[in-house]
Parts: sequence; structure tokens; C-alpha cells
Amino acid sequence: MAKEFDVVVIGSGPGGYVAAIRATHFGLKTAIVEKRDLGGVCLNIGCIPTKALLKSAETVETLKHAADYGVSAGEVGFDFGKIIQRSRGVADKQSKGVQFLMKTNKIEVVKGHGTFVSKTELAVLDEAGKEIERLKAKHFIIATGARSRELPSLKFDGETVINSERAMKLETQPKRMVIVGAGAIGVEFAYFYHTLGTQVTIVELQKTLVPIEDEDVGKELGKIYKKAGMNLMLESTVEKVEKKGGVVYVTVKTPKGEEILETDVVLSAVGVVGNVEGLGLEQIGVKHERGAITVDRSTLQTSVPGIYAIGDVAGAPWLAHKASHEAVYVIEKIAGKNPKPLNYGNIPGCTYCKPEIASVGLTEKAARDQGYEVKVGRFPFSPNGKAQAAGHPEGFVKVVFDAKYGEWLGCHMIGHGVTEMISEAVVARDLETTGMEIINAIHPHPTLSEAVMEAVAEAYGEGVHLGTPAKH
Repeated sequence: MAKEFDVVVIGSGPGGYVAAIRATHFGLKTAIVEKRDLGGVCLNIGCIPTKALLKSAETVETLKHAADYGVSAGEVGFDFGKIIQRSRGVADKQSKGVQFLMKTNKIEVVKGHGTFVSKTELAVLDEAGKEIERLKAKHFIIATGARSRELPSLKFDGETVINSERAMKLETQPKRMVIVGAGAIGVEFAYFYHTLGTQVTIVELQKTLVPIEDEDVGKELGKIYKKAGMNLMLESTVEKVEKKGGVVYVTVKTPKGEEILETDVVLSAVGVVGNVEGLGLEQIGVKHERGAITVDRSTLQTSVPGIYAIGDVAGAPWLAHKASHEAVYVIEKIAGKNPKPLNYGNIPGCTYCKPEIASVGLTEKAARDQGYEVKVGRFPFSPNGKAQAAGHPEGFVKVVFDAKYGEWLGCHMIGHGVTEMISEAVVARDLETTGMEIINAIHPHPTLSEAVMEAVAEAYGEGVHLGTPAKH
């Protein structure tokens, strides 16, 4: 006999567990179904453990440059296994935190794989595929997340070609690594492994690294990575991967012709695809296309009433904070509230390579392509006192405004700590703040955040620290 609930959530990532907790705030009887560890990809094999890895690499880099700060550190060494172990410990602690939240909020956790048997019932299966539980609900929320996309020419085998999950759990550090794809995952792992001494080659189809970012940002990161000693192969594709005698040979098609690289391992980081398989979606009529469940953006409801999809499984942008906001929105809709619709044009993106990248809104090119006449301001961190004192003068802040009405169209940053700075632009854009209001808002000195105000001042011809003539 099926257990009955008001809400059943499938998946316990940043979308799923937030939805479950928010549902209890309205007195809704809630269950969550999870076949792996609570916390989903983000907490266990994504956002959190990778940031732990990156912090270890940053610490190694800082110690190697200790003399620049007048500090004697001696020879710097590290234990690759302990770095991986620390990352797993951070992830485990976060997962246990979600377990605590489930218990505190009296949410029933059902371990297993959920699959729909009807529009109102979900069967929960064990690893052998045997049904162990049957759940009935008025509302279902699918939050099953996504996994690494696998290309025909780059089939994952866990040794020669690996995905991001395997990359954060390797037992030994490879001497050489080819990374295919220069999006957030690719450039983050490139920084991590390169900093620890692995010879890194990045192969990217587009003209710049992080191609979804503003072109200036991608070019800047490319210069920094190239100067650091990474091999960048842009406008290139991997045609074939072969392993012979313990060596992996990667055939790369470049603008100048084919080139064969020798490496120890290939990390494929060419994006993600939603986990839509095995959920019984076809049986109940839930539409999905190319690994993403189709939803009505105004309700996040699927093609079947009462069944919703949030987070990565519902398509781009594949961001944890997007999933969490969608979770709250859906539950408030279910509870009969009138939540503010999500503004998908104002979701910030952050990449935690070094230097970090953060952005929100339109790139300069996208703004011009949409017909805007724009004011563009750019301020480098090199004149910024806090950046110089911290020893991180690389990067810049770039802002894009509509010249006619003053709307803040986009903000793009690359530099030390910029993922902590982007929220100013997100909130300002949400409040429809104008450029002059940002200029007139007193920013504390010395801080990195001054660069935002300075970039806006440059856009309006009022900058004082770059020596550019005023615009009258």
C-alpha cells in the first residue's frame, strides 16, 4: 500500500532538499527520494568538493610565492592523497548537514531510485531494480540534477577518459592531462592540476576560454593561463583517443591541421545532460528533449499537472543557486502564495578558477546584437590598492549600460575574490539601479569592490584613476 504525502521530491541536491524543507514551512507532509548521498551532485561530487580542491591548490601557490610577501616558507611540498581526502571530508560534512536538516524538519527520506508508475504514484526501487516502497502524492518535484555529457569520441572509461567526478577522486596525480572543454569545470580543474605540477593542455572548440562569458574575460583568462605555462588549443576538437603501451594519444584537429598529443589521462568537460532516464516520464507523458525536462517557466510545471521539474534536469543555466530559487518558487506556488517570478536574465554565474570569474546579465556583444546603444566601462585591478596589497593585481571589472535609459545591462569580472563581489550588480540590476546611483554610492576604501564603482565611472566618463579624459 502506498504511503501518502502532499509533496514528494525526487533528488536531494540544492533544488531537492531546499524544496523539501520549504514545503514543511507550510505544513505540507513531505518525502524526499534519493538513490545516492543526500546533497546531490553539488555537495558530494560538484560545487563543494571542487572548491576544497581549489583552496588546497591556492594554498600551495601562495606558499610558493611566500617570498613575495616577505615570508620565508622553505621548500613547499604537498600530499596529493591528503588533498583529495580533505575534499571528501568537506563534502561528507556538508552531506551530514543535509541529513540533520531532513531530521529536524521531519522529512521522510526514502533511499532508492524513484520511477513513476502513474501520474500520482512513484515506485522506489533498490539497486537490483526491486520495488521497496510506493509513494503517492498530490505534487511531485523532479530534481534529479545532471551528469557529465559524454561525446561519441570521448567515451568515459574511468582511466583513459574521465569525467569531473573521477577527476576529483584520482588516487594518483597524473603527470600530464588533456582537458577537453574550457567552460567552468574545465578551467577549474586546469588550475587545480596545473598548480600541483601536472602538465595541462586545454582543447576548446571556441575562440576563447570560458566562451559563455564576455569575450574580454575569456581573452584575459587565456593570457593568464598561457603565461602560467598551460598549453591552450583553441578552435580545436578532439577527433580520437587511443591508449598504447601505457601512453594515451590524443588526435586534435586544429586550424593548422591535425596534431597528436601524448598524455596520461583525458578529462572530458564538455557540459552536462539532465538525469531524465529511468524516471518513467514517457509512461506518464512528461515531455523532455535532449536531456532536459520541458517546463512552463511561469510555474515550472511539466506537461503533466501536479508534476514539476527544477534545477539542472530542467535545463540551463546549470547552477545550484538557480535550482534553490526554483525550489522555493515552486513550493510557494503549491502552497497558494504569490511568489515573485524568477528573473532568468539576472542569475549570476561564478567560476572558481584563479583568477575567479563572475558575471551577470548581457555581455557587450549580446547587448549590441540585441540593438542596444551601450556605454561600456572597464577598470583593471592593477591600480586598486587592496588588490595590490593582496598581491593579486590581475583582472578587471567590466560594466555594460544602456546609453539611452541607463539600464545596467551586464557586469563581468575576472580577478581575485570577484565571486564575492558580483552580488552588488545582481541586487542593483534587480532594483533597476542606474549607473549614476552606483557612482554616488560610497564604496569603502581600500576594497576590491571599489573597482565596480570605478568601472561604472569610466562608462560615464567620470573616472579619476585611469587618467582618461572626462566626457562632456
